[in-house]
Amino acid sequence: MKYLPLDSRIFIGNRKRFVAKMLPGSIAIFVSNDEFPSNGDALHPFKQNSDLFWLSGIEQEDSMVILFPDCPDPKYREVLVLVRPNALKEKWDGKRLRAAEATAISGIHTIVWTDSLDALLQGWIHLADTIYLNSNENDRKATAIRSREYRFIDEMKQRYPLHQYQRAARIMKELRAIKTKEEIVVVQQAIDITEVTFRRLLQFIQPGVTEYEIEAEIMHSFLRQRATGPAYGSIIASGDNARTLHYVSNNGICNNGELILMDFGAQYGGYNADLTRTVPVNGKFSKRQRVVYDACLHLHNYAKSILKPGISIVDYTEKVGDEATRQFQKIGLLTKADVKNEDKDNRAYRKYLYHGISHHLGLDVHDLGTRTAPVKPGMLFTIEPGIYIEEEQMGIRIENNVWITKNGSIDLMKNIPITADEIESLMKRK
Repeated sequence: MKYLPLDSRIFIGNRKRFVAKMLPGSIAIFVSNDEFPSNGDALHPFKQNSDLFWLSGIEQEDSMVILFPDCPDPKYREVLVLVRPNALKEKWDGKRLRAAEATAISGIHTIVWTDSLDALLQGWIHLADTIYLNSNENDRKATAIRSREYRFIDEMKQRYPLHQYQRAARIMKELRAIKTKEEIVVVQQAIDITEVTFRRLLQFIQPGVTEYEIEAEIMHSFLRQRATGPAYGSIIASGDNARTLHYVSNNGICNNGELILMDFGAQYGGYNADLTRTVPVNGKFSKRQRVVYDACLHLHNYAKSILKPGISIVDYTEKVGDEATRQFQKIGLLTKADVKNEDKDNRAYRKYLYHGISHHLGLDVHDLGTRTAPVKPGMLFTIEPGIYIEEEQMGIRIENNVWITKNGSIDLMKNIPITADEIESLMKRK
């Protein structure tokens, strides 16, 4: 790992939170992600299962976390399963964790090697009544690939058909949505890296630069600050490219007089930042660009002001839509007739703002969390309204990350330049 060691209390606390939700006489088993082949004999870079990482901080492949709080032998109430280090394999693939190293990361003191697990696991299962197994229950899941989690579910049910089974994902969805102070410290590190990078870009961007050169600057800045890399594929969209929400070609030229929308964020210690800023390529907003930009910033600030405990994302989105309707009339995008005759299921403002305003953020960029229940203190959200105008070949989005408190929220990106004046001033100094 490139990042500095995290505080193991993050993972110790997370396990305590999960165990508190388990039924008496139950055992929970979490398995790591697959290593996926790409082409030939190559593999895609390994990405750990987010739930297993949340419980342990372990990024190594072929690992497991087993929680059995009622085990008669206290030694086996928390178990971390790892591949036994092999000197010959390490010559090819690099060093694997030793027991003491794994304990320092996770806070789990009992380390079991995979080649000695079966006999132990069978005894634990026979002592338990209920088995918690994990699965991917992210609402945005869009793949039919049968991952290791689902194959492990099949295996366990075949071997132990008379046990009761519970979905660990239901507990995870509730717990992971609430970020602890220790987790926010790591998120803030990812955000600080992203801030340094954005300020660097304001000195770099000018007419004639390419989108991929900006992307290269982002990667360079991230890695030199110990980030794992980008939290997701950076969106560097100049001119009309900005109207494509997930634009990732990043092969255009930034032209004088255009805006450039940049949606990017660093990943640090497994946690993600998610920033969007839209800036003038030549360092100066035109009169019309500033009008639209200020309208978008108004929506951003309005959304931040109402995203508080008790509101649901559905109601929150509706209220932001009402404000967007007012703003879009002010800047000449909608008429009173457009609003009066709108389809309530496809409101008029949706022509210019056709995506959600916020999503949960954390170990996953689109992190676990409900979109129907009321917002709770501790949740971490993006706030990212946008305005996309086909007739003017213009797209603007402004995004910050906020941590919900008892009475409101803390903007974790409050130090990142956001107003048109701040952006112009910093770009002028290059």
